[in-house]
Amino acid sequence: MKLCDFAEVKTGVVLARKKVNGNGDVAATYNLLTLNNIGDDGVIINGDGFETFHSSDALGAHYFTEAGDVVMRLSHPHTAVYIDEKHAGLLVPSYFAIIKADTRKCLPQFISWYLNSSMVKRELERSQSGSRIPSTNKNVLKSIPMQEITLEKQKWIVDLLKLHQREKHLYYRLIEEKEKEFTAITQQILAKK
Repeated sequence: MKLCDFAEVKTGVVLARKKVNGNGDVAATYNLLTLNNIGDDGVIINGDGFETFHSSDALGAHYFTEAGDVVMRLSHPHTAVYIDEKHAGLLVPSYFAIIKADTRKCLPQFISWYLNSSMVKRELERSQSGSRIPSTNKNVLKSIPMQEITLEKQKWIVDLLKLHQREKHLYYRLIEEKEKEFTAITQQILAKK
């Protein structure tokens, strides 16, 4: 079986076709998902907020994230991100694929995890186009091989993934705290005469 048997795959909007040029009229303003918003570990980063896009037209709903979608970079490192309620309504540009899971067959969080697996990354490397910036397209994504796995097993993997991500976040915070502690101690040592 292939990804297209479990989900619909499409691409975002070509921004250059919808961008307001010069003093043109702005029909709508949207929050834009960019490459900088996608972390390597499959989470959305929006510490500085999202970029704003001024459109010459009102855009169709199919170009925006919805809760339960998976968005995937079409360029290296091909990171997939699950979209939760907090990140619904973002405009998706054409350098991302929007993947809508058939939830009767597959959990979207499972698809996101699977697309971030090393096996899929290797498969994408084999089928990349472009020499300077390797990229892929929606047809390649649709043809990614997938096993049929019960929803129960998918949920186990998703729960394990959530636990793993929480642990990683705690480790990163611990490292930050240890760095601060180390800096404070070394400054105290240097300050003593």
